[in-house]
Formats: sequence, structure tokens, C-alpha cells
Amino acid sequence: MLAWLRNYRRALLPGDISAGIVVAMMMIPQGMAYALVAGLPPVTGIYASILPPIIYALFGTSMTQSVGPMAIVSLMTAAVVGQMAPAGSGLYQVLAAQLALVSGTVLLLCGVLRLGFLANFFSRPVMSGFTVGSALVIAWGQLKPLLGADLPHWHGPSAALGLTAVLVLVFSRSHLSPLLKAGGVRAARADMAARLAPMFVVLLGLLLVQVLGLEAKGVHTTGTVPSGLPRLNLATSPGHWQQLVQPGMLVGFVIFLMSMSAAQSLALKRNEKLLSNHELAGLGAANVASMLSGAFPVTGSMSRSAVNFAAGAQTPLASIITACLLALALVAPTGWLALLPMPVLAATIIVAVLGMLELDTLRTAWRYDRGDALAWFATGAGVVALGVEAGVLIGVALSMGTLIWRASRPHIAVLGRIAGSEHFRNIERYPAETRPEVLMLRVDANLFFGNVEAVQERIEDELRSHPDARHLVLAMTAVSSIDTTALFALGELNATLKRRGIGLHLAEVKGPVMDRLRQSDLLQALNGDVFLSIDIADKKLQ
Repeated sequence: MLAWLRNYRRALLPGDISAGIVVAMMMIPQGMAYALVAGLPPVTGIYASILPPIIYALFGTSMTQSVGPMAIVSLMTAAVVGQMAPAGSGLYQVLAAQLALVSGTVLLLCGVLRLGFLANFFSRPVMSGFTVGSALVIAWGQLKPLLGADLPHWHGPSAALGLTAVLVLVFSRSHLSPLLKAGGVRAARADMAARLAPMFVVLLGLLLVQVLGLEAKGVHTTGTVPSGLPRLNLATSPGHWQQLVQPGMLVGFVIFLMSMSAAQSLALKRNEKLLSNHELAGLGAANVASMLSGAFPVTGSMSRSAVNFAAGAQTPLASIITACLLALALVAPTGWLALLPMPVLAATIIVAVLGMLELDTLRTAWRYDRGDALAWFATGAGVVALGVEAGVLIGVALSMGTLIWRASRPHIAVLGRIAGSEHFRNIERYPAETRPEVLMLRVDANLFFGNVEAVQERIEDELRSHPDARHLVLAMTAVSSIDTTALFALGELNATLKRRGIGLHLAEVKGPVMDRLRQSDLLQALNGDVFLSIDIADKKLQ
């Protein structure tokens, strides 16, 4: 905790200050926009960007991650709380903060219990499909504020302002940086200008609202933004705790996945090591802090963290500086924030989330593993058709289901000797020599209750294909564990082969596996021998 502060050097301060200022400029429109996605007043997005990053700085291990509102988590908040209370109501705001508390508590408990490894069970294709599906849902939900009304009856001035903002933002994302570099601007400054384009577009939209009187012409603005820091919030709805537990666990799970994805990409660039259990604790504490601020669930943002890193952030002090500047923005007069045009905020959301529509994972999965590609489609379609919560459940189920399906069907190879050598290889891949009286099989998986039946069936199939076999050698090179069910199955196989006059032999058994086998009766009852290597087994059985 605070190890970065104990080792802080003055040379790091300029980078942290510049990054803190840049991210604060970015966070005002972005935080307000993501609060709208969550169905909350825009100012709550700024509330969620003050105390949570400060608390994360105390516990987290990422030096450059920016914690605060994020599009997908905001969408999940709206999906969960929208089923319990009407948007805009006092109960809605209470439940959104309560969801942050539940999610934060779940994350804290997972950190204390050292459950950070659970994130590994959510495959990358499933995560990518979930992200793409969520991006489409968010973009669709912003069409009404972008156009000023539902399709096809849009409001002319609102649609003109919103669509123009979309075009400018898309142009800035793809062409602004190259144009600035071609004009002689340094690469770092050109890239930063492109990333801060949403802020400039929002400020330009605010100026147009004032100059052209667009509010009087029906263009919606954010409305009054209360000044002052958020008050300490302890309000909860006792009758909704049980309803929030399951979705709170799902939201917490997604918070951790999103945050770790952002933090790991930056940690690799800085040659840093992340501690997943500390990250759980940091994110959990940040969400509890968000609840105390009267805000909603928060997480680490990939795009915002990238800006933080590119702007020169060296330590979490950059995020603390950002939070302090946002607090000053609320203490100062906030009348100008009331004129931020909703179509422009919607445009920033749409362009930001559509930037998450990366299809490289799908293309790679389609070429490499169609099962993963189908999981990508199923998860994305689940989010779009059934909702975010259902999409998360589908993703988790598919990740675990794929893992179990693959583990239950281990690869088993028939081995033969490479001529003139001591090496044995799969006869389907190499010109390896075999002998009819000896059948050698290599099981490329641990043996457990979920796959032992498939292993038995494959062994019987191979024995039927090798009717002259008098010896069966199981090469245990890839077997690191054998559970009790598999132990009994090996005992039954041994007894069956003994009755048929076939010896069962084991080769290249790993030390930990042999230690466990010595505690059983299998080795004493074995109708064969245990060999140090496959080569020795082949020579002894001639």
C-alpha cells in the first residue's frame, strides 16, 4: 500500500502533473456522458471520478490506470437498476450507488480470499464478443439523444448538431493525428490532440448552443449541474439487497476483467508486475468509495488509461491530481456545464463505443478455432438480444463449457519409434515404426472424472484395432495428476486386461503422480511394470 509514494522522486512530478491535467479535461465530458448511459444525472459521472481513483491509488498496483466511469459498466448499471426503479427517480440513484457497494464488497472479498485467478476462466473470444455486443447496445441507446427524438421523427437542429459531431469525431479519430504530424507537429502532441478531440467538440457544441440559441430551438442540454463536492452518501434500500446480490457479482466480475485488461496492457509497456488480488482489493475499495459519493460502479478504462499513460503519468499521483482538479471544477461555478448539448454528448458516446468494435479476435478465432468463434457470436448476440446480464452469463457459461468440453476429450496418440533413434512420436504425424504385440498410447491430459470415460473408450478402440497386442504401454508424459475416479478406472482397466492376457505398463510417470500412486493399491496390483522411459519399455518388451 502506497509503495509508489515511499519511493517517489521529484523527476516523476512533471509527467504526473501533465497527465493529471489532460485526463481531467477528458473526464468532464466523458464522465457526464457515461452517467447518462447509466441513466443517472450527468454530475454523478464527475462524482464517480473523484473519490474512487484516490482510493484505488492506495491499494492498486497499476501505476498508470485511470479508474472511473466506463461505458460497459454504466450500461450494466442501467440494465440492473432499470428493472427495479424508474430512471431519474430518487430510488434509482440510491440503487445505483447500492449496486456499487455490492460490487465493491464482492471484489474486496475476492481479494481477501485471493481469488484473482478466476479471471482466467473468461476466454478472450467471449470477452471480445461481450464488448462488441455491449458497444452496439450502447450506440443504439444513444440514437434518441443524438437525433433529439426517436427514429424517423428526429429533431432537425439536434440531429444536425449530433451528426456533425459524429462526423468530426470520426474524422479526428482516424485523420487528425496524421494531418498534424504532416504539418510538423510532434508525434506525441499530435496523438494527444486526437485523443482530446471529444473535449474540444463538446466545448464547441457548448459555444454553438450559446451563440445560436439552440436551447430555445429545442436542443436538449444537460441542465442544472449542482455545484459543490458530493455529500457523504449512506442511503440504501433494505428491500433490494437480495435482488442486487447476483447482478452485483456479475458487475464486479466485469469490473475486474475490464480493469485487468487495461492495466495489463500498460504494465507490459512499463515492465511492471500486477498483483491480481491487490487489484481486486483496490477496485473493491474504489467502488465502495463510489457508493459513498452517491455515484455508481466504476472500473479501469482502457482508453482513458491509455491517455493517462501517453500524457506522461508515472504513478497514481496523476489520478489523484485529476480527481483534485475535478473537485475544483465542482467547487467553482458550474453554470457553463448546464449548457452542454445532449446530442454532442451522445455523439461522443457513440464514437467511443464504436471504437470498441474490434473484429481481429473474431477473424483469428474463425481461422484457428471455430468453437471460439461461435462463442464470440453467441455472447455478442446474447447481449444484444437478451440484455447485458444475460450476455455475461452466456459468456461465463460458454467459457466454462468450452473448458470442460475440451478437458473431457483429451488428445491420445499412438506412438512409434523414429527409426535409428530413442524418440517415439505420433504415428499419424511421423514415419514411426510400431510392433504388433506392443501398443503404446500417450494421453495428453490430466486424468480426472470428466475425461476418464473418454480415455477408456479410446483405449478399447485402439485395442480392437490392434488385435495382436499383448502389452499396453501408457505414456504418462503429459499427465500431472490422477484423481480418485481415474485411479479406480485404471484399476478396472488393469483387471480387465489381465483377464484378456494383456499387460498394462506405465512409462515416464511424473514424480508427484508416482508419489500419489504409491499411496494406492494400483502399483501392487499392476499387471505389468513401470518404466523410466518409453524407449526402455519398448526394449524390455521385445
